[in-house]
Amino acid sequence: MKIKNVIWFPALLLALLLSGCQSKAPKPLEETQTSDSDTINLTVWGGEEDEELLGQIFESFQEEYQGQADFQITYQPQSESSCTNALMADLEHGADVFAFADDQLNTLVAAGALEPIENAQAIRDANLPEAVLAASVNDTLYARPLTADNGYFLYYNKQYFSEEDVTSWDRMLDIAASQNKKVSMEWSSGWYVYSFFGNTGLTLGLNDDGITNYCTWNSTEGDIKGTDVAQAMVNMAKHPGFLSTDDAGFLDGVKSNTIIAGINGVWNAVAVEEAWGSHFGAARLPSYTCAGQPVPMASFSGYKLIGVNAYSQQQEWAAKLAEWITNEENQKLRFMMRGQGPSNINAASSEEVQNSPAIAALLEQSEYSCLQRIGGNFWDPVAAFTKEILDGNPSGKSLQEQLDTMVEEVIAP
Repeated sequence: MKIKNVIWFPALLLALLLSGCQSKAPKPLEETQTSDSDTINLTVWGGEEDEELLGQIFESFQEEYQGQADFQITYQPQSESSCTNALMADLEHGADVFAFADDQLNTLVAAGALEPIENAQAIRDANLPEAVLAASVNDTLYARPLTADNGYFLYYNKQYFSEEDVTSWDRMLDIAASQNKKVSMEWSSGWYVYSFFGNTGLTLGLNDDGITNYCTWNSTEGDIKGTDVAQAMVNMAKHPGFLSTDDAGFLDGVKSNTIIAGINGVWNAVAVEEAWGSHFGAARLPSYTCAGQPVPMASFSGYKLIGVNAYSQQQEWAAKLAEWITNEENQKLRFMMRGQGPSNINAASSEEVQNSPAIAALLEQSEYSCLQRIGGNFWDPVAAFTKEILDGNPSGKSLQEQLDTMVEEVIAP
């Protein structure tokens, strides 16, 4: 299994070892002494950018359970988006507790990596209904909701755009071009490309088998046809105000002031606000012109979840740690440190969260969003399709041919 460098928290471990010599009530010496075999070893996977946050959460967890056990908590950075692949490589020796994106839930449950949660009702009562739904399979809860913000919206620099400007993607591209700047979006990921197809009547989703997809993005019928969307994308790709770039490229462009607006997620809210200061703006996705009419851009809504490995040797303590990571106070801490929107009802309704421009934009966009429930065959064909458009159609195939090829691969068994 390929794992990034293991990061330890030696200061926390030292504090734990010292605190392990104390207890809330005096006990005989033989009861307070523990051997190495009595140490609770837990491995946690989380986003690389969450290292400092998780360090604080681990410390408070150990303080909360001081005297009940000695802990050795090992943190390993692992992207939530690729967590399942890493876990499936060696499930029995994978992390005890791990963060993952909700679209991976079905796969993890089918693989036996997750077991139903015992205190399910308490979690349902504490979290937003949509987050609970995202953490469930057939009404059975298998994971703990962590965030309710794994979607995307529009960032924009108020120095260049008005609130009216950002309702139109075409208008924004024109303004950016006139300033020799860019408006960005990542086309290498079907997660974002869904924006153009989602509100057109063209469909995409998961079949009842939970594995294969249905997709009509190549449809030749209806008010908006597949080629209408593809042609609109061709026009965008040629526009001097447009740039397709990934997450890192977006942040680099924001900091260098070459990108003055872009479609991205709440995880970059702190960095973007630091770069733009008082000019920082956020809004729901704009409309774009397709088949001669304005079409509101759609989005996938998503949730980050915390899972407990069914093969963990420390099931009880792993569950306690997962519960601690996702509790109300630590979701508030996550928002303060990382700008991520809480799934916990009380945390989400706090004044600080409600006043966040990024969270407000995400909530506004929710009217045009849906849960991401698609099979694995979706990603590569869509990336190949958009690459052909960005490269100027080197194959020479018609848009209909390109759409047919993409859809055929997306729905393949």
